[in-house]
Amino acid sequence: MLDRIADPDAWLALGTLTILEIVLGIDNIVFLSVVVAKLPPSQQSSARRLGLFGAMVMRLGLLAAIAWVSHLVKPLFYLLEHPISARDLILFFGGIFLIWKSCQEIMESFHGSAGGEDSTVQSYLGAITQIMMLDIILSLDSVITTVGLSSHLFIMMAVVIIAVAIMLFAARPIGEFVDRHPSVKMLALAFLILVGGALILESPAIDVPKGYIYFAMFFSLAVETLNLLRNKKAGQRPSCPDA
Repeated sequence: MLDRIADPDAWLALGTLTILEIVLGIDNIVFLSVVVAKLPPSQQSSARRLGLFGAMVMRLGLLAAIAWVSHLVKPLFYLLEHPISARDLILFFGGIFLIWKSCQEIMESFHGSAGGEDSTVQSYLGAITQIMMLDIILSLDSVITTVGLSSHLFIMMAVVIIAVAIMLFAARPIGEFVDRHPSVKMLALAFLILVGGALILESPAIDVPKGYIYFAMFFSLAVETLNLLRNKKAGQRPSCPDA
């Protein structure tokens, strides 16, 4: 343990993997922001904290259960001579859920939510559960990759804890920004549909470069930011007096 702490390569790996984990966790923050926004303001902070904390505990548990995680990539059955593993099924159904949830949110933005006050507790617990489960689905590949890096298990656990702590601080301002701007929320939901489609494609081992997805997201967000700045400037511009 002391040798790892004194090893500069360990610190370099910790910093690099933490940055990578934060970047790859953007989709987690987007989904968290969308789910938590439906709760009453008094419950949003606690749901955000409990959801991320629960996700962190589950992810650390998977990292600790290296032997069990290794079985997730073993074929369960064959479909058209293609091996299907537990990982494939998790990614497939996780992608379907993400697309369904995003489409549901888009439809509610047009027609309004049908929920009532009697479903507050159920929505609160449901939001926490959704945050925890989707975090595991979106981070499943990185956890499985760690099986081949079991000697660096301590570093990977430290990376998860640091990344979740940073996500916890970033989730609230990002969520408030998305909630204030309906067009940004629609863009976020479209991004989640894209991520869901990528998960479905990855389930039969069709590689989808994440760089393309994140580039499309950041490019669209940059265009939307320019539109927001233009609209804000136009709103501050004094109107011309009538002739």
